[in-house]
Amino acid sequence: MAEPLFSRSEDSVWTRAELRRRWELAREPGPDDVRGPRALLLLNEFTWMVEPLKRVFRQHEVASSANPRSVMLLPGFGAHPIRMRYMARQLEKAGHRVKRWGMGYNLGATAERFGKVEERLIDLYDRRGEKLVLVGWSLGGVIARELAKHHPDKVAKVITMGSPFSGSPRANNGWRAYQAIAGHRVDEPEFEADPAAKPPVETVALWSPLDGVVRPRSACGKPGERDRARAVRCSHMGFVYSKDAIDTVLGELETI
Repeated sequence: MAEPLFSRSEDSVWTRAELRRRWELAREPGPDDVRGPRALLLLNEFTWMVEPLKRVFRQHEVASSANPRSVMLLPGFGAHPIRMRYMARQLEKAGHRVKRWGMGYNLGATAERFGKVEERLIDLYDRRGEKLVLVGWSLGGVIARELAKHHPDKVAKVITMGSPFSGSPRANNGWRAYQAIAGHRVDEPEFEADPAAKPPVETVALWSPLDGVVRPRSACGKPGERDRARAVRCSHMGFVYSKDAIDTVLGELETI
């Protein structure tokens, strides 16, 4: 029997054979007619590491909400909920009740992960009997759209931020890393999903022309795939700390 190398959060192990399988997934050739954002924009994504220093010299004024909402934040692929903490604090300053998605790192659209976040949504709804606003960053937004399709009675609105729900799921610069880590093809999630199909609740897509990870067209979507698209100017990583992106989310929370 192959020797296990290390454990995953799903209480299973990766053998050498499994690592080879994942390596092959990462090496798959990309479609000839699909491209992610240009390399220069991808390099700009690394500026997020100096963001905490910038906050020392920058104040983000937030107005109190006239209608505070319950909001669940869903992190992007490879991100921990702590990466959305700054956004959560700004929403809380406005008076909104912000909840995490109930798990740690988002390591892919697995059936187990979707089931757990589904349970989290049901639990949060049952506590107050109030519909939640789902704010999903990147892959978190794709998952949020699927949650709203399963539970439209529990979701007031879905706001996606740089989420690749439209067109080819390989129109980004991270699909190979996704396949290696998640263990399945980016266009073959472990649960039934139709990312481009609009949920039966109000759905707003935030996208940025400066996104270096997800092709802007994929995050913007087409008419019929979302109710509205809002353009903001930030990097892909910047959706969770950019003043423009956060103010746009705050504004959308007032229009429910």
